Amino acid sequence: MRSSFPAKATAAAVVLVYLFAYTSASALLLNGDLRVLSLVSDRGSGSRKAFPGKEGSFGCEYLALSGNKKVPFRVLRSIPIRSPPAPGANQRDLRASFTKHSVFVMRLLRGNLKYKSKRHKVSTVNTSKMLFKVDYLVLELSKSRQGLSRTKQLHDLVTKTNLIRDPFYATKIIRFYAFNNDLCSARKLFDETPYRSVFLWNSIIRAYAQAHKYNDTISLFKSMLRTEIRPDNFTYACVIRACSENFDLDGVRLVHGGAIVSGLGLDSITCSALVTAYSKLYLVHEAIKVFYGVSDTDLALWNSMISGYACCGFWDKGLQLFNWMRCVGTKPDGYTLVGLISGLRESRLLNVGLGIHGLCLKSGFDSSDHVGSVLVSMYARCDCMNSAYNVFSSLFQPDLVTWSALITGYSEYGDYEKALYLFRKMNMEGKKVDLVLIASLLAAAAQSANVLPGIVIHGYVIRHGFESSVMVSSALVDMYSKCGFVGLGIRAFEIMPERNIITYNSVISGLGLHGFASEAFKMFEEIIEKGLEPDEATFAALLCACCHCGLVNNGREIFRRMAEEFSLQARTEHYVYMVKLLGTGGNLEEAYNFILSLPNPVDSGVWGALLSCCEIHKNSELAEIVAQQLFENDPKKGAYRVVLSNIYAGDGRWDDVKELRDNMIDGLRKVSGFSRTVGIGNY
Repeated sequence: MRSSFPAKATAAAVVLVYLFAYTSASALLLNGDLRVLSLVSDRGSGSRKAFPGKEGSFGCEYLALSGNKKVPFRVLRSIPIRSPPAPGANQRDLRASFTKHSVFVMRLLRGNLKYKSKRHKVSTVNTSKMLFKVDYLVLELSKSRQGLSRTKQLHDLVTKTNLIRDPFYATKIIRFYAFNNDLCSARKLFDETPYRSVFLWNSIIRAYAQAHKYNDTISLFKSMLRTEIRPDNFTYACVIRACSENFDLDGVRLVHGGAIVSGLGLDSITCSALVTAYSKLYLVHEAIKVFYGVSDTDLALWNSMISGYACCGFWDKGLQLFNWMRCVGTKPDGYTLVGLISGLRESRLLNVGLGIHGLCLKSGFDSSDHVGSVLVSMYARCDCMNSAYNVFSSLFQPDLVTWSALITGYSEYGDYEKALYLFRKMNMEGKKVDLVLIASLLAAAAQSANVLPGIVIHGYVIRHGFESSVMVSSALVDMYSKCGFVGLGIRAFEIMPERNIITYNSVISGLGLHGFASEAFKMFEEIIEKGLEPDEATFAALLCACCHCGLVNNGREIFRRMAEEFSLQARTEHYVYMVKLLGTGGNLEEAYNFILSLPNPVDSGVWGALLSCCEIHKNSELAEIVAQQLFENDPKKGAYRVVLSNIYAGDGRWDDVKELRDNMIDGLRKVSGFSRTVGIGNY
């Protein structure tokens, strides 16, 4: 098609790309019409001429920025653009098509773009001073994450260039907002975007799911089903994960049915999410059905099933599946080994873990952060802290998860000083600490009965704004109470913006430990008034308070209410507190009959509580009966023999003392205790 154009252009004209500048052109492209019209303006005559672009291209007008009024004016007849994604196109296809378009835009913006037409020779145009810096925009949007302030700047720039109507750009901005936990801005942008692709829907659904807003996630998914846009496999996978994390089994099954109806019931991505979801809900038989229903099993599905077995405690079946996977020719990756190692939760499985660790070394996965993290956790669970530290030290740059695994391992192992030392080292290296690790460190400080590290961690919590976390605040209350500063624990409780049953349990336990049983009972009544449901830990804390204050009748009433009013099954700790309460009150026979009424087998801790009560009241006759039961249950524990020998000594039965101590086998020695007195200012 031939068109006549003015020979000259006005000075200092602006480069215009009409695909971006005109809503109509953008709308045509989004609707799949590739015959986009490029409007060409002539300032001198005030007229406008138009010509259709070729299929797969669009017309573009540019006017060079120059002070020379005689700069010629040219029109590019054909410029490649990205084609609209075909139905069912994946993220990679869209990214590839966008890349072609981006290459042209960047060539155009960097200047010296050469072109040739039938009427003109090869010419060069300098377009380096464009008004809209689209090259900057393209580069910034290609990054995986942005800060909140930069995201808002990009949002403004996309809005000014009218690109916000294109769902591709809106999708990128929404992902940046989600990364910065700004769901309000993400939702506002989503609501203002007129053309919504499946990628845009997936981004907003994923944003709410990652923020644990599960009800909003399901609501958005239902809204999507009412539109013309059909969910893809990524949509179903995201919603299934959200339902499983919310422990919504009915939701998982409902979405599973929807995936089957839409033809994605055998898709590997959907099925991987289903296997993980059913495993997390301990329905491993349902996960197996999904796994074996897929004929073409990919590596992600293998990994999901192996991790599912590990999650449900079937480490041996996970190992068998791993061997089968290798037999059929599928090579494992780091996530496969992570699934295997995470299932080794008992110290007796140390040899199995050593074998898998050897496989990691041979395969070269030992340097991976996520593999190193689960290896550290595995060795810590097996009480092999030296091996855990060696794995940690072998990593070039341990991530937060690996640091947390090592520090938590030392805390559970009882080496609280080492755990706190690693926290200080981690902090000096500039690593950011998450809430779970903070709670673990506070628990370590509480167990060490040393309030000074706890105060340091409390300062860190305040400086980084973690005091609003219910988990961290509950750990603070527990730490101060166990370190002897119940007043500070109550103060931390009072300033909490939000409280749950765990927080109240911490306060009740702290009050009970310090003999404030009446205050503990008031906290329990407050729980009932606020509509919270007390759990087993609540009644354990109340019974502990009764033990410290000798409130036998109150203890009986609390034990009765737990079973009859709240339908809670008593556990070993409740039995121990009841035996202590009855025994220390002088009701040794009632305590003994209480133990006999319990279902077998009775834990040694319950019998041990009665033996300590016999020592208090110097009842050697009942002590012998109880001790004989303990020797049968736990013959290698020497502490019970020491208690019985002390009872004999109190009665003056020195021959029995000598005989009992002579019969103690090597290694059965009671560990000596220790105490520490710490002063902190005026507290």
